[in-house]
Amino acid sequence: MTALLEGKTALVTGAGHGIGRAHALELARHGATVIVNDLGSSVSGEGSGRDADRVVEIIAARGGKAIADYGDVGDEDQAEAMVAAAFDQFGHLDIVVNNAGIVRDRAIWNMTAQDFDLVMRVHVRGSWLVSRAAARRWRAIAKSGDGSVYGRIINTTSGAGLLGNFGQSNYGPAKAAIAGLTQTLSLELAGIGVTVNAISPGGVTRLSGTLSGTEAPPEPDERPDDEFDPKDPSLSSPVVAWLASEQAGHVSGQVIRAMGETITLMRGWTRGETLSNGGKRWDATKLGTRLATDVFHTRAPGLRLGG
Repeated sequence: MTALLEGKTALVTGAGHGIGRAHALELARHGATVIVNDLGSSVSGEGSGRDADRVVEIIAARGGKAIADYGDVGDEDQAEAMVAAAFDQFGHLDIVVNNAGIVRDRAIWNMTAQDFDLVMRVHVRGSWLVSRAAARRWRAIAKSGDGSVYGRIINTTSGAGLLGNFGQSNYGPAKAAIAGLTQTLSLELAGIGVTVNAISPGGVTRLSGTLSGTEAPPEPDERPDDEFDPKDPSLSSPVVAWLASEQAGHVSGQVIRAMGETITLMRGWTRGETLSNGGKRWDATKLGTRLATDVFHTRAPGLRLGG
């Protein structure tokens, strides 16, 4: 097998279980040294532990190299420390995979402000803090050298953020914000050669299994290698490894949905039908007809055609 990431160092957040664990194992399989970050909390963000240790053990047993990090991505100092550790121990950090996340699902009338704030803190603030810590160092390296640096940021969005989902008025907006963060960072870091993309993965994980009340599913490394399971959370990991590689240097600012056997490029917000009022101020009483016929291509009840 061609090692796409030989000599590279990668940080994967939320890598103790499920999708993040699969990403860490896949990057290591392709030769990357991996910082396996996981706070070790519950799926709702409570408590802490040493869940990252098991993933480091698996990578080492397979002949790879990894270290564990137990930091909280939402804490500024701890996010800074996990990025600093890569440079201190390995001399460089080439790949950041922002995967850490929690859920606190409730319909909006039952959701507390704390439920909203904590989900935002982990997903959005966490992705931003880790990306900023890496970006600052990459920019300094680029400025001191030839103006460019090898850098890859791969963020994690989801269908809830791209398409919406009932009961996730915290998680959905957080994941939508990450898609927006991806596009913005791709513009800001393009000048120094860093690419920024987002992956929308799928699969049955500890998180989704707990929410549905079903028995905890197997981890990615516990599944048979010779069986294809469309719910396997590791199916998006080869896409992450490719985005992290030199081969994907021309791809940035993209959102890719990788679920089961399919890979889909998400188009996001694009310009659709446009109305012009010829340099005049719009009259709200006359907008209905034009919007109904020229934008939404419908006939709104009670509206007459014409001005």
